[in-house]
Amino acid sequence: MSWSFLTPQMEGDAARQAHADIPANSFEREIGREGFYGAATHMYHRNPPTAWLSIDGPIRPRAFNPVLVATTTKSPWDAMPLLGNAHLQMRFWRTEEPMRHLIRNSDGDELFFVHSGSGALYCDYGHLSYRAGDYVVLPRGTMWRIEPVETTELLLIEATGGTYRLPDRGMLGRHAIFDAGVLDRPHLDDTFRKQPRDGHWEVAVKRGGKLGRVTYPFNPLDALGWKGDLHPVRLNVADIRPVVSARLHLPPSVRSTFVSERFVVCTLAPRPIESDPGAIKLPFFHSNDDYDEVIFFHSGEMGSRGSVVGRGMMTFHPSGVTHGPHPEVLPFMHTHPAKSFENYSIMVDALDGLEVHPMPEGAELMGYGETWLASIDHAPDAPPSLVNSTR
Repeated sequence: MSWSFLTPQMEGDAARQAHADIPANSFEREIGREGFYGAATHMYHRNPPTAWLSIDGPIRPRAFNPVLVATTTKSPWDAMPLLGNAHLQMRFWRTEEPMRHLIRNSDGDELFFVHSGSGALYCDYGHLSYRAGDYVVLPRGTMWRIEPVETTELLLIEATGGTYRLPDRGMLGRHAIFDAGVLDRPHLDDTFRKQPRDGHWEVAVKRGGKLGRVTYPFNPLDALGWKGDLHPVRLNVADIRPVVSARLHLPPSVRSTFVSERFVVCTLAPRPIESDPGAIKLPFFHSNDDYDEVIFFHSGEMGSRGSVVGRGMMTFHPSGVTHGPHPEVLPFMHTHPAKSFENYSIMVDALDGLEVHPMPEGAELMGYGETWLASIDHAPDAPPSLVNSTR
């Protein structure tokens, strides 16, 4: 048997317990590996780690407002690209007309999150309704289309060359966060059987990032039955019951909803704020140097980002630079006036560096990195001439 007790070293003035009872007049920063799962050290600084004078290049934090600039298109293949790498592609799709063609993604599993709208999904496996707050996971190769009842906005997250699965819940048990019983699937119901059948139906198939087309003289969504454990699933964020702790601010990894080979999708859901007097009340500063972090803000108050970002916006914090609470909310790190966080956000942590795709003018909140300059107001070592002059 192997010896399994960790023996962290300690130097100088440091907290015995991470994220709680930290030394007075200090700012905690976690240096972690493997996305909060691996080895970690907690530094205690005199000044906020985000109290920079300037930040530029590939490490600068960025913010986008895809809802503001997205145009309405008929096909998800025409959706606005956002960020991506070899293992992950993110797009934002606004649509309002029933699709009279089908699509198939042979590059990887597709996950879409319904930011707004409602309607019906038709696929190989049957009919499934959708509404705001739904995740829908579509296995690679699934033929599908949607018929919106109202204008629909979707965040599309492709697991390029990969698959989606549920996270390992470990000691929490299989029913924690959400019971698999809340996962819905399509049905071969009357709505499915009453689809239009006649005419020519085109299937737009993506393979290797390029489109091919197959045309049928009938609607190929004609299944009479199916049996198996490979099928789409739907999960609404309202069915997620976040793990909480009154005494310790938990890392975002406990909010994992779906995982793929090189990234994880987390849901930040409403939860009570830590009540223990010594517990940090906001996300701690962290240098998560193995992952890029993207957060899409779906609804509610945005918590650690203050009023800088709002509903339908997205932030991108690359690895290589510390991030944490925005200076606007930094005074609430240890005592917060609210009793709970009331928001839903979708977080994607990518193990490989993400590239920002070209977007229409007006999509990016220019100067987002400079909104962090007000952290200098909380830096005792900053020259007095800079304090209160960086806003």
